[in-house]
Amino acid sequence: METLIRFFQEGGAFMYPIAVVLVVGVAIAIERWLVLTSAKSANRQAFNRILPMLQKKDYAGIVNLGKSDDAPIARIIAAGIARMSQSPRRDDIELAMEEGVMEAMPRLEKRTPYLATLANIATLLGLLGTIIGLIQAFTAVASADPAEKAALLSSSIAVAMNTTAFGLVAAIPLLLVHSMLQSKTTEIIDSLEMAGVKCLNMITHVQDVPRSRTQDASATKPQAAQ
Repeated sequence: METLIRFFQEGGAFMYPIAVVLVVGVAIAIERWLVLTSAKSANRQAFNRILPMLQKKDYAGIVNLGKSDDAPIARIIAAGIARMSQSPRRDDIELAMEEGVMEAMPRLEKRTPYLATLANIATLLGLLGTIIGLIQAFTAVASADPAEKAALLSSSIAVAMNTTAFGLVAAIPLLLVHSMLQSKTTEIIDSLEMAGVKCLNMITHVQDVPRSRTQDASATKPQAAQ
């Protein structure tokens, strides 16, 4: 701990903004992880409730569930059911569900890109701190005693490099968490699309069965007449 404290103190003034960037990035990462985990669990629970309703053709219950439940999948399927009451065409129902997915995506992807930006900022702040430290070091060495120049220059460079090291220490975990959150977000969006397709197939199958029977009956009538 003493080594870390000394490392932080010797880095200069730029260590503080890098630390602030790291704290903000960690806060965003924790908040996004909790939101995505909660959304994944809520979608699974809502989908398990919707499937029995679809099998029972309780479309009104699905619409009410979409209004009361915060799970994105509930709102997506409810949007498709609501569109089905206006137009029974599969394309129209599918467009309504796709619109629901597009509405859910910004909520799932919210603030995640900030992590990559904060990682770049931390790296750049570290480099800037190192450059300014080197400028100050060479300025101080220029007026120093010749016998002390080498020792003073080496110690000053070592201190200046601390900001670059700390910037990389902050940037690497933020980039790693950013990649993990992106993968988790993509997984949730793919699950929303897959669940929507499953429900759409169930809805259109129920509609197509009576239609096919009607077509078969109409096709057999002319044959009977012949």
